Amino acid sequence: MAHAIVYRTNGGPEVLEYVEIEDATPGEGRVVVAVRAAGVNPIDWKLRSGMRPAPTDGSARRIGSDAAGVVTAVGPGVEGYAVGDEVIVLSAAGAYATEIVAKAGPKTFPKPAGLDWTHAAALGIPTGTAYQAVASLGVAEGDTLLLHGGAGAVGQAAIQFAVRAGASVVATASERNHDRLAALGAIPVTYGPGLADRVRAAAPQGVTHALDAAGTDEAIEVSLDLVADRDRIATIVRGGEAAGWGIRAWSGGSPIPLTDEENALRLAGVVLAAQLAAEGGFDVEIAGTYPLAQAADAHRESEAGHVRGKLLLLP
Repeated sequence: MAHAIVYRTNGGPEVLEYVEIEDATPGEGRVVVAVRAAGVNPIDWKLRSGMRPAPTDGSARRIGSDAAGVVTAVGPGVEGYAVGDEVIVLSAAGAYATEIVAKAGPKTFPKPAGLDWTHAAALGIPTGTAYQAVASLGVAEGDTLLLHGGAGAVGQAAIQFAVRAGASVVATASERNHDRLAALGAIPVTYGPGLADRVRAAAPQGVTHALDAAGTDEAIEVSLDLVADRDRIATIVRGGEAAGWGIRAWSGGSPIPLTDEENALRLAGVVLAAQLAAEGGFDVEIAGTYPLAQAADAHRESEAGHVRGKLLLLP
């Protein structure tokens, strides 16, 4: 039997259940994928907890959106896929499972041969979000990006995309993560009192753009202090409050949905990161792995904060 993680009510990690599910069958335009690894993203526990609106009605609700695995069945009307294909799946419906049904199309694409399962499943939301945010902000050669929350999966990806675009990056993190950020090409600074002055010292040329991936009041306040043009400040965490500050927001609770162009950038970012990672040109840090049945423990670690890189579930 196949298995999946579900929840029937909002609450803490303990509401997650490891249950048997019916074996998947592919409908029109869909494929079945045996999951080899599934990504754990902050949005997962925010939906489970009720922090983000997702009303429950007592029925079993699947969870998770990033996965990598092997095609095991192909539905009617599907071309370009075959049993045995190794794929990366984005926007999956319930990726925390041993198998999923995925729509055949751009968001189910070939996994590069040089990329292992955990790193393939780790890309998804973090790299897509980072690429779109850096591109939509217009970060380019000669710019200086202030990035709050540099050690997380989104932050690490954003550093690499911004550096690849020719920008300088000043990234906030705790001191224990400074070596990691420096290795990715950023100038690390410690968050906390006096942050604005430390950023000024690290970037005497000034800061042209700011991206909040931390969600703290400090991140917003320092960004507003150092970047004159509020159209060059964005958050991916506190989207519901962004309009009040006059800054931009993508997801993170923003009431404004992503545009078609922004969604296309997110997909392009994952595809690019997958190819670069397979070639050794993009570094994806794995914070840890858990068996699928221990998804609640993965959520506890993610929800506690300070995860460096990406957590994965292994069915």
